[in-house]
Amino acid sequence: MAQSKQREWYAQWAMLQDNELFLFQAWIYPLTLDELRGKDVLECGCGGGQHTAFMAPYARTITAIDLNTIEIARERNRQFDHIRFMEADIATIDLGQQFDVVMSIGVVHHTDNPDRTVANLIRHVKPGGLLVLWVYSKEGNFLVEYGVEPIRKFFLRQLPRSKLLHLSRFITALLMPVVFSVYLLPMPFLPYYMYFQNFRRLSFSRNVLNVFDKLNSPQVQFIERTRVERWFDPEQFGDIHISSYCGVSWRCSGRRK
Repeated sequence: MAQSKQREWYAQWAMLQDNELFLFQAWIYPLTLDELRGKDVLECGCGGGQHTAFMAPYARTITAIDLNTIEIARERNRQFDHIRFMEADIATIDLGQQFDVVMSIGVVHHTDNPDRTVANLIRHVKPGGLLVLWVYSKEGNFLVEYGVEPIRKFFLRQLPRSKLLHLSRFITALLMPVVFSVYLLPMPFLPYYMYFQNFRRLSFSRNVLNVFDKLNSPQVQFIERTRVERWFDPEQFGDIHISSYCGVSWRCSGRRK
């Protein structure tokens, strides 16, 4: 069955934007934007269209899929005429074609069934084409999984999104002094030590988005490395790359045989 629409995502991308190119480049590593030149790209879960805009100057065509926010993504990329936007569930859609690059950044772990979702994405990769994923890791996310997630599920789900945004700003403001003092010390054993290095590179508003995303997402599964390795079965893929990013996520890719 197709996944149900989730109003939380529309609210998030209507209120907030992610324009940090360096993050996107890090998440798709070792792929580079320049390698998208002349390629047909399938973007699975385009959100507000921010990553679409990063790829648009390079890719030959982009097919951008999202279940909840396609109107926002289309409006924010209206200057491009080589992007096709479609509202659909990436776990079940059948486009009847395959692509040079199939990409899903920060989305698979929010689907009803990540394994089924990835299997469907693989079907859309050409032989010799690339599958590129970025997902939250189970490793390194103990505090979010067992601390933040119960609070989100039991106390924040019914909170109006505008109030959740105010809460996210308040939490971000509380984090800033700690991140710019304690986390400057050479103590890599601290939780989220690597993650907060990026926190210091980002604007206050972009860090609010980080916090809001954790409190807003209607569902999330944290993905073990062994699960990622099953997705990129060497029988199906070559040039496999799986690496931890900031200790809290997996960036992974492979070329379909």
